[in-house]
Amino acid sequence: MATVSPENRWSYSLILPHDPRSARIARLTLRGVLESHDMGELADVAELVVSEFVTNSYLSTEGPAEVRLKEAGDGRIRISVWDTSPEIPAEFARPGRRGKHFTPGTANIGDSGGGLSIVRLCAESWGSWALRQSLPGVAGKLLWCEVSPRSGSLGMAA
Repeated sequence: MATVSPENRWSYSLILPHDPRSARIARLTLRGVLESHDMGELADVAELVVSEFVTNSYLSTEGPAEVRLKEAGDGRIRISVWDTSPEIPAEFARPGRRGKHFTPGTANIGDSGGGLSIVRLCAESWGSWALRQSLPGVAGKLLWCEVSPRSGSLGMAA
């Protein structure tokens, strides 16, 4: 069986219009990519994550969004979404990682942006970058997270 070396990791990006159907397009595309790379076991949690990211972008901006899916090694994938608003949601104001240093957020699932709290529960790590015209013509924000086969069960206990 062939392996993928770190320098040959795959990456896909998808530019989405400001349209309520964009979350569905992102989910379908993501599932196809994961199944093509024999990572279908990540599809359910990854679809939830990308759907929440794209929906947040649609609700908080008037412009397009770009989704990037990247193989991150050790069975993990990184999902990131860029949009035109530089405002970082409270749930992503500081980076996080699961494990002994994990600190749950203070946002309630029912609050505005609750979907991003769900992303944090499903992800192993997450973060954000605000792009405030640091480069000519580039502005907005990037939200990202990493998921792995272990991610779906983290934080989801009844």
